[in-house]
Amino acid sequence: MNASSPLLPVILSGGAGTRLWPLSREAAPKPFMPLPDGETLLAKTARRALALRGATHLVTVTNRDYFFHTRDVYAGLDPKPEIRFDYLLEPFGRNTAPAVAVAALFAVSRGEGESVMLVLAADHLIRDQDAFAAAVERAAALARTGVLVTFGIAPTHPETGFGYIECSTPIAGEGPAAFRARRFVEKPALAVARDYVTAGNFVWNSGMFAFTPAAILRAFERHAPALLAACRPVADALGGNVASGMREIDAAQFAAVADISIDYAVMEPAAAAGDVAVVRGAFDWSDVGSWQAVADLTEADGAGNRGRGERVVIDTSNTYVHGGDRVVATVGVDNLVIVDTPDAVLVAHRDSLQRVKEVVGELKARGHDAYKLHKTVSRPWGTYTVLEEGPGFKIKRIEVRPGAALSLQMHHRRSEHWVVVQGTARVTRGEDVFDIGANESTYIPVETRHRLENPGTGMLAMIEVQCGAYLGEDDIVRFEDRYGRSVPAATA
Repeated sequence: MNASSPLLPVILSGGAGTRLWPLSREAAPKPFMPLPDGETLLAKTARRALALRGATHLVTVTNRDYFFHTRDVYAGLDPKPEIRFDYLLEPFGRNTAPAVAVAALFAVSRGEGESVMLVLAADHLIRDQDAFAAAVERAAALARTGVLVTFGIAPTHPETGFGYIECSTPIAGEGPAAFRARRFVEKPALAVARDYVTAGNFVWNSGMFAFTPAAILRAFERHAPALLAACRPVADALGGNVASGMREIDAAQFAAVADISIDYAVMEPAAAAGDVAVVRGAFDWSDVGSWQAVADLTEADGAGNRGRGERVVIDTSNTYVHGGDRVVATVGVDNLVIVDTPDAVLVAHRDSLQRVKEVVGELKARGHDAYKLHKTVSRPWGTYTVLEEGPGFKIKRIEVRPGAALSLQMHHRRSEHWVVVQGTARVTRGEDVFDIGANESTYIPVETRHRLENPGTGMLAMIEVQCGAYLGEDDIVRFEDRYGRSVPAATA
């Protein structure tokens, strides 16, 4: 094994982040949620990975719908020109085992079978880069010997929301402490978690791993051969725009792959066989899994209150307020979390924060878009914001990036009126193509092919008024789309 084989960070980015509603939603889940400093968890994870020695290639496994948002996040990092980005795009989630297997097969196909895959979750927060880098160096050295390595976090309290790893004998070597893994343990009851903390040889399971693609594929062959067999044709058939690094996973093939975590499929049986090492991380770590974890990222005042945005607190204690565009005032309350967004407000007692996901389930059962979409929705071409809606009408503000265009499309049940307020719009309406500028408008009748483009160098902003008996985002037929989205049925 080459002691200097390169590092290949692989970011697994997905999940709904339901416990962080209403800031995290299905169409823009936790990895894309801005933290109090304004940066997203995904951006922090990618920046942390690319700062590691030997990392010049980043692979991201994510949902097809998150590709453009992910690409925009990475572009905001101002990466070095030599960094190569690849995106393995899932049509739907199949848990972490298939994601790791397909990524490892992809790495082997690219001649990177002896690199060290560093598998990271997109929604973890680690602020001590030096300690993290030291742990990765230790893990990479072990991985180059063919061992499967996971990262354990020294528990600071008896946590029932995390899985644990029991460590056995120490492994000699320089850097952070490493041990053989005796077993993986699922989320325990509180009394058991207390025993684990007292015992001292249990660590939190961080869900981060290091191994060579060759080693993890051997482990799949031994412990989950059927899953690996199902993943091979998926990896062989990866298609898409290779120049952009965009590689799509075939939905029919992926549906045949088992939905199972890497822990269940490989790591637990491999640990029982003595093939797993644990590097005990000395770095800070949080999965930012609840509003309490988000609150802890801000400084508290003398009464234990935390928050962001414009707030007025009177006779208030131990309360977190996430303010939006409005002033949020609290009077005579204690132990609350209040999250204000343009279309939804959460008010929860701190003791019930794990139940926020039940709100998402209720909204989904009602068919309410607030479980999935924000009021402002990102698209590959820009954004749209719903300003107002009622029976038979919906009003949106649409912003289109320079050089971008919506798909060539048609609606069966609604007409659209467009008024440009900034920039110049190039409009395709039927067979006609024409430009309209600020303070000019046009009309798109029902069942008329149309497209909106921004030919300028500045942002295009316009107001769209939809009228019709049905105004759902699924009333669309696509004929052409430069972003490779589904034709004919999808959202704009």
